[in-house]
Amino acid sequence: MRSLLFTAIDTLLAPSPDPKRTEWLGKWSYAHRGLHGDGRIENAPAAFRAALEAGVGIECDIQRSADDVPMVFHDWDFKRLVGRPERTEALTAAEWRAFSYLEHEDAPIDLSELLAMVGGRVPLLIEIKSRRGYDVETTCLKVRDALEGYEGHHAVMSFDPRVSRWLRRNSPLTLRGLVMREDEKGYTQTAWSRRMALWIAKPDFMAYHIEALPNPWTASLRARGMPVATWTVKSGDERARAAANADAPVFEGALPE
Repeated sequence: MRSLLFTAIDTLLAPSPDPKRTEWLGKWSYAHRGLHGDGRIENAPAAFRAALEAGVGIECDIQRSADDVPMVFHDWDFKRLVGRPERTEALTAAEWRAFSYLEHEDAPIDLSELLAMVGGRVPLLIEIKSRRGYDVETTCLKVRDALEGYEGHHAVMSFDPRVSRWLRRNSPLTLRGLVMREDEKGYTQTAWSRRMALWIAKPDFMAYHIEALPNPWTASLRARGMPVATWTVKSGDERARAAANADAPVFEGALPE
């Protein structure tokens, strides 16, 4: 009875999307941070070109430079990928572009450059990075502006439910996703916090951690028409689990068969 009650509340507060808007989502596999490896750096042009050549969708990360340009990059500092100590938000986009990755001559690019490169050939899953105290709404605004006029399939998602809420209010045609994990690295470690995030976000789809699948909650969301992507799919076992319990795998490593 309690499960049925919560399912009813989910349906009321986070209704399922129009399937015509989301149908493309489940027709693709998505390369996590581009098709990286073998000298190609995550979220870098070479990884995106490889994904385009392979004909797979692209998942990428976005955060802002000091002058509020939406840059394609995952970490909050440059240590791991560039070998620099600076925090990412401390430098302008021009200063970002003066760097090169440690293992490749590529430099970080912004979202507009990625959109021009892709040109609608494959779909994009654009994850907006956020953390406590972060002005995520400014990132939402800059991403919305960059996407204006872009005609290729794309969706914007985040762990932060405020992203989906902002887009619902300010960019209603944008497909919106809520990213979620249940382990100690996630923000939603309890069932209650997961449901609260869903109700705030009211997303068009979920992007769920593969380690938490299968589970009854995502199964109930899918049963009522909310697509579920899953990340990061790496092994054969995870591919089988993704195929059985989700609609769209976000993968690393070998190309999906």
